[in-house]
Amino acid sequence: MSISRREFLQLMGLAGASGMLPGSVFAMNQKPSDIYELPSFGNVTLMHFTDCHAQLLPIYFREPSVNIGLNEAYGRPPHVVGQNFLKHFDIAAKTPHSHAFTYLNFNEAARQYGKVGGFAHLATLVKDVRAQRGSDNCLLLDGGDTWQGSGTAVWTRGMDMVGATNQLGVDVMTGHWEFTYKDKEVLSNIEAFKGDFVAQNVKVKEDALFDGSPAFNEDTGHAFKPYVMKNVGGARVAVIGQAFPYTPIANPSRFIPDWSFGINDEAMQQIVNQVRDTEKPDLVVVISHNGMDVDLKMASRVTGIDVIFGGHTHDAMPKPSIVKNKSGQTLVTNAGSNGKFLAVMDFDIRGGKIRGYRYRLLPVFSNLLKADAEMQAYIDKVRQPYADKLSEKLGVTDELLYRRGNFNGTFDQVICDALRAEGDAEISLSPGFRWGTSVMPGQAITMEHVMDQTGTTYPETYVREMSGADVKLILEDVSDNLFNKDPYYQQGGDMVRVGGMDYVMDPNQDFGKRVSNMTLDNGKPVEDKKMYKVAGWATVNSQAPGRPVWDVVADYIRAQDRVTIKKLNTPKLVNVKGNPGIAN
Repeated sequence: MSISRREFLQLMGLAGASGMLPGSVFAMNQKPSDIYELPSFGNVTLMHFTDCHAQLLPIYFREPSVNIGLNEAYGRPPHVVGQNFLKHFDIAAKTPHSHAFTYLNFNEAARQYGKVGGFAHLATLVKDVRAQRGSDNCLLLDGGDTWQGSGTAVWTRGMDMVGATNQLGVDVMTGHWEFTYKDKEVLSNIEAFKGDFVAQNVKVKEDALFDGSPAFNEDTGHAFKPYVMKNVGGARVAVIGQAFPYTPIANPSRFIPDWSFGINDEAMQQIVNQVRDTEKPDLVVVISHNGMDVDLKMASRVTGIDVIFGGHTHDAMPKPSIVKNKSGQTLVTNAGSNGKFLAVMDFDIRGGKIRGYRYRLLPVFSNLLKADAEMQAYIDKVRQPYADKLSEKLGVTDELLYRRGNFNGTFDQVICDALRAEGDAEISLSPGFRWGTSVMPGQAITMEHVMDQTGTTYPETYVREMSGADVKLILEDVSDNLFNKDPYYQQGGDMVRVGGMDYVMDPNQDFGKRVSNMTLDNGKPVEDKKMYKVAGWATVNSQAPGRPVWDVVADYIRAQDRVTIKKLNTPKLVNVKGNPGIAN
């Protein structure tokens, strides 16, 4: 199950499909089919996308310039960015490849290659792969975070995306933000979904079972199918689901009070053993929403898994990682976010054995792939009731607005500034979500852009009195989720965004020692015992009393008309010099 360097570089050439804009150097006599046609290999084709966050239309999306890896993760994908990423994967600079996978020269490259993603364009690519390989030889996997992340998803309670994935022909999916709707809504959406929803690590609590809460299997307590068997290309393929294990901690448990989650290594091993013993599969697949670092650790501990198609951390990995374990090896992949990529992994399975594989992560350049007419018609229909609201022009941005990165982003700063202005607060806090599209300099900021950044089922804002020690504890707690030495104690998000305050961050320290020198924008140090007025949103443990954050941010942008970031509150990093997960 190996691929030569030469073969990989050839396949990377295929993965670097670019958008063709008038006048660009890529406006050559080249058809989309020439770029996206994949060399024939094997008899089983698995397609995978993940973390699309309800983005039905093409978007701009800037990859991170900071994705720090420490200890065993130091310099290991996905913790390489920018030039270090290009060097690690042998990708040439200033190419479609580098634009797809890194933040480098983003403004210039985004104008050159155009927007990415869009379900109508993704549908065209999926149909092309099925046509090339044969539909009976293909399986389409969705890694979750599909029903959340846009205005239409919030307002339809995720049903717009259920319809879109049905139209796309998703065969199997798992979830994370799917569980931020109420439990009855989750079950209703799953019932409407035409594929299989799998999650071996979600159980119905014993007291809930006793009270009659529905379960897929009352004897085992599984809330959903733990796995599903599929016949693909003459081979038996087992697909096991691994939902986001920290859902009730990272998101409100009040929406799903009857379900428990967890990584559950031992339970996963039992399921793999059961599947191997009773189903006699030719290929065992895990579709996971653990996050890549957690998947890498799980692959080293759980034996019998052939490949993990991962999600949650939004890492676009052009090459799978090969993890050794006691019984052999497991391939671990991650397919980016926002509908920007489609992963294609071909297997040659003969005589019950895997003879080889090929992998490509294909960027979905919407200027290159024609929109699928059926999918576009569905998108237009489902968006129509909200079109006027979403298209409202709130203001214009003077610079690139983006979110993705370990510590802060310019759109996060707009949210933090809006919260401070609304609550007349000294400090503001905004969650370190990794979803959220980018807005180009000079582009109008619409209500849709704001919803792309704030579209949750718990958007309420708050203003509270907190001590300096309380603020520090919040920063320390979130940083431990991000930088704990054990991936199983990481939750996969980024650092809470802070407005009105700067601080020093040493990621290599232990809990309680990472954050220091907290200083307000006026230059005054934040004192442990002093009380401060703090604004925020998206409280997990209880519903906040304030207006939805999207209304707060929209009003702030309307008042600004032209948005300029006066100060980006981002920490000073120490003890990380030379880390390949930090640009410059």
